[in-house]
Amino acid sequence: MARVRARFEENPEFVQSLARGLEVIRSFDEEHPSPTLSELAESTGLSRAAVRRSLLTLEHLGYVRQKGRLFSLTPRILELGFGYLSSLGLPELALPFMETLAQRVDESCSLTVLDDTDIVYVARVPVRRIMAISLGVGARLPAFAASMGRVLLAALPDDALDEWLARATTRPMTPHTIHDKRALKAEILRVRAQGYALVLQELEVGLCSIAVPLRDRQGRTLAALNVGMPFRRGVRGRALREILPALREARHAIEQVLVTAAPALES
Repeated sequence: MARVRARFEENPEFVQSLARGLEVIRSFDEEHPSPTLSELAESTGLSRAAVRRSLLTLEHLGYVRQKGRLFSLTPRILELGFGYLSSLGLPELALPFMETLAQRVDESCSLTVLDDTDIVYVARVPVRRIMAISLGVGARLPAFAASMGRVLLAALPDDALDEWLARATTRPMTPHTIHDKRALKAEILRVRAQGYALVLQELEVGLCSIAVPLRDRQGRTLAALNVGMPFRRGVRGRALREILPALREARHAIEQVLVTAAPALES
């Protein structure tokens, strides 16, 4: 790859000034938010004159500001990533954060949407298999017995929730399943109030999960994000003390990215 890149750099079509400008932009990072011209020249390996020309051009275009000897990026630099973010759908945007979450808690993480009486998986990061059935993108589960389903149902207006409950088929999938519709509605309203759903062995014996809603900038629920885990002693406490805060952090990070990509996702 490096050899191919080097060959193309000798091609007349290669725009050297553009490449240098991008190299200068990439040199701004968390450790060097406001470098000097000399520091940028050192980090890029470019001459001070080349870096200066790039900085002056970027400053003229509004991507860089100068304060004394220090240079920093402006918020306008985010425009360079808008096109890429806008080309992605929700699952692609969420997946990197889901992978980080799954590694952090060492449990599987999923993203679903509501489709009539089912939830449909649109993204999943498995850590280990804890369900008897195989889950992947496109898999469906009954919404009433799943933590993600209850989070999505909690987002419905009251009349829509009542209509959904009237036509949904609920049944005891395990001895722990809340399937009485009056009790189920009470549980969904509790989920709405507390902002998360915790389901312990209602969908399948040995399986537990905790879910939160994923919302757009208007506060509308787009999907549900969850962490699934095997049932064991103390699982409720771990879910609330350890996993829920991590889940909420991941949700917040995804929602921040959604704000950036909102025009495409909401069109």
